[in-house]
Amino acid sequence: MQPLDQLDRRIIAALRGDARAPIAKIAGALQVSRATVQARLDRLLASGMILGFTVRVQETGDEGLRAIMMIEVAGRSTSAIIRRLRSFPELRALHTTNGAWDLVAEIHAEDLRSFDRILREIRSIDGILNSETSILLSSA
Repeated sequence: MQPLDQLDRRIIAALRGDARAPIAKIAGALQVSRATVQARLDRLLASGMILGFTVRVQETGDEGLRAIMMIEVAGRSTSAIIRRLRSFPELRALHTTNGAWDLVAEIHAEDLRSFDRILREIRSIDGILNSETSILLSSA
């Protein structure tokens, strides 16, 4: 995989702002040709630098419960566990980290019953050794 140059970074930044933006719009904003953006995007996708596109959903005023879960993983099973965790729609973000915890997950649940269910399901995944969860009470 070749290193990203400034134009690659600018294309990625534009896609982070609006992953559905037409290539012509990105090209115009970056003042390069449509063919240049298409070729760069094709290369970024083929190299695995861009893994896919996602949807960001505006949260309603009724967010339910939000929590952060730190997860300890057994041995070298992190990749398999990440694939399994990505199947949970309640996980809004998943991060690898260093230190005592291997993963940090942001959980959104409708209510306590749903929250309890998702915690039990995550903790039952083979390869998860330990977890610690904190409910987020307010944002500063």
